[in-house]
Order: sequence, then structure tokens, then C-alpha cells
Amino acid sequence: MPPSIDNDLTAAQNELFNWIKNYMRDFQHSPSIRQMMKAMGLKSPAPVQSRLRHLQDKGYISWQEGKARTMQIVDEIFEGVPIMGSVAAGGLIETFSDLQENLDVSEIFRKKDVFALTVNGDSMIDACIADGDMVLMEPIKDSFSLRNGTIVSALVPGLGTTLKYFFKRNGKIYLEAANPAYDPIELNLNEVTFQGKLLAVWRSVRN
Repeated sequence: MPPSIDNDLTAAQNELFNWIKNYMRDFQHSPSIRQMMKAMGLKSPAPVQSRLRHLQDKGYISWQEGKARTMQIVDEIFEGVPIMGSVAAGGLIETFSDLQENLDVSEIFRKKDVFALTVNGDSMIDACIADGDMVLMEPIKDSFSLRNGTIVSALVPGLGTTLKYFFKRNGKIYLEAANPAYDPIELNLNEVTFQGKLLAVWRSVRN
């Protein structure tokens, strides 16, 4: 069967995309740039990297340039999780029976350069983010556009990377916990580097 061709992909992009899908199906991990160069008959990594950027921009792959084995096929990350109704956290309600719709989480992974961080500590517990959770973050391109109350990951000298609420007041930056046991961190703008803003929280429940 010939490879499928998507209308919004060029022939070169489609060739690489189909090859990547077949490779990842066979080997269960993403190929290296060198392997893609060889498969496409190219002598330079630049054309491969250009095609990968286009595939990412068009929502076909999730990929962190310069980091090995980070590629994922967006449609294969999640096709959608079935929403089967609702569940009571108080009194009982009628159990679910019929599929109502799908919860589409693929949009999260279509965003460019999404990355994950493991949460250490309980400073965001009142925001339902617990120790051991995984947070999915979207890179912050312009810190001046951050809105007060956004949950961000920030690099603070002497403290490392921390997950906190962002607030800006009177020319100062405040990183505030969602736990009254922790005091706010007060900083000048040039004392902090914002890495990402929260997209989603992933919690693996173990029995």
C-alpha cells in the first residue's frame, strides 16, 4: 500500500513523516537526525531539521530540537479519552452507560516545545498539584505578557527551579505558593528566568 499523503504537507515532508511513523512503530522510539538523513538520502542535517520544524508547526509531531529521542507522533499520543458521564464525589448518582464524547488532549501536545517537570514538594498542594505529580509546561516567550495568577516554572538564583503562582506588583515579581506554610518569594524582574507556564497536571495513580 502506498504511503498516505496529507494535503497540507509537501512531498518531502510527507515522505519523512511516513518514514518516522514506520520507524517508531517498528522500534518504539524516535530515530536520530543521522538516521533520518540516511533514510532520506541527504548529506546535511539542515533539510531534515527544516522538515521536522514544518511537521511540528503543522501539528504532526511533538519535538524538542537539539534533544535526542524527544519526538512523538501527535495523533498517537492520544486519540482522545472517552467521557462516559460524571461521577459523584458526594452522594450517589446514576452510573455511566453510554459514550457521550471524547476528551481531546491532543491539543496540549500540538503546542510547540511542550515539556514536562516532576513536582517535588507540597508548596502547590492547594492548587491540586502534589508531590510526585508531572506538570506539562508551555515555554514562555514573553514574560511581560504573563498574567497575574498564572502558574509558572521559574529559575531563581540560589533556589533552583520552582513551581509557583506569578504576580507582578509595583515593579516587583512575587512567586506565591498554594500552601500557607510557604512565604512568597519577592524578586526583581532581572533576578528570575521564567521557563514555562502550566498546561496540565498528570498524576499516575498506583494501587
